[in-house]
Amino acid sequence: MPSNQTPLGALPSRFRKERVLIIGCGDVGQRAAKQLVGRTRVVALTSSPEKAAGLRAQGITPVQGNLDDASSLQRLSGWATRVLHLAPPPSDRVGEWSTDSRTLNLVRALKKRTLPQALVYGSTSGVYGDCQGEWVSESRPVHPHTPRAVRRVDAENTIRFLGRTGVRSTILRIPGIYAPNRPNGTPRERLIKGTPVLLSEDDVYTNHIHSDDLGRACVAALWRGKPQRVFHVSDDSQMKMGDYFDLAADIMGLKRPPRVPRSQAQESLPLMLLSFMSESRRLSNYRLKKELRVQLHYPTILQGLHELSPSVCAELKCP
Repeated sequence: MPSNQTPLGALPSRFRKERVLIIGCGDVGQRAAKQLVGRTRVVALTSSPEKAAGLRAQGITPVQGNLDDASSLQRLSGWATRVLHLAPPPSDRVGEWSTDSRTLNLVRALKKRTLPQALVYGSTSGVYGDCQGEWVSESRPVHPHTPRAVRRVDAENTIRFLGRTGVRSTILRIPGIYAPNRPNGTPRERLIKGTPVLLSEDDVYTNHIHSDDLGRACVAALWRGKPQRVFHVSDDSQMKMGDYFDLAADIMGLKRPPRVPRSQAQESLPLMLLSFMSESRRLSNYRLKKELRVQLHYPTILQGLHELSPSVCAELKCP
């Protein structure tokens, strides 16, 4: 039997427990780790020594390394039985704007010794580009419109290539992540600033997922994800961007943002924000529920934001 298929029971006792490596152990990674600690050995790659104590306090073993430095990743080879890769691609760089060197460095390190059984990669729904508000399934071809989305497609291709070597590779396409207890996890600051949103007739459909539900989906995919399969990790909401901000403002007791036509927004808003206002799609989450068997704790944004103001949520008839 190939070494990468050796049953856990045939390994030395210290290795019989599943070993999960988390790459990019920020908010979502730590929420996933919370479900794994005790059931598995959890190790997280970190480039910041000052974060080590905080990881250890959660039962996570920190390993020093940097995805931008391939030589620092050697110790990752042959250790993990499952890998959760949540690290973003590098930012724009001259001459390398279209590739994700970080994912390539990780895959090269993992291939040096015994391969993991499974790898889950957290990508973005931005790889589809603008779908003009249509419903989107995972079989829709990608059509990235921004450099960061192009880099995500490159990372997905690298993960698929790894899947051809026998690793059960799964891709999660993730929309906007929110949670009241997540850093910058609500639009509160934007609402306080009075940043405008588009008029309804110019507005775009957006998709969201609560951090807790995303963490649970990551864990489910590590064990239930099918080889070379893509999953949308999105809730059940069907909201336009402006309606989302209106709802959040109502729940938090803040003033609703002003509405402006697209022509005015293009003259006054930052390019990053405009890029989000230029893509409209509605993600199907059928596979998430059917194949990964994830039951959303927060199927709607109304339910996910209710912690901000239970009384207001009650008035809005939050389920």
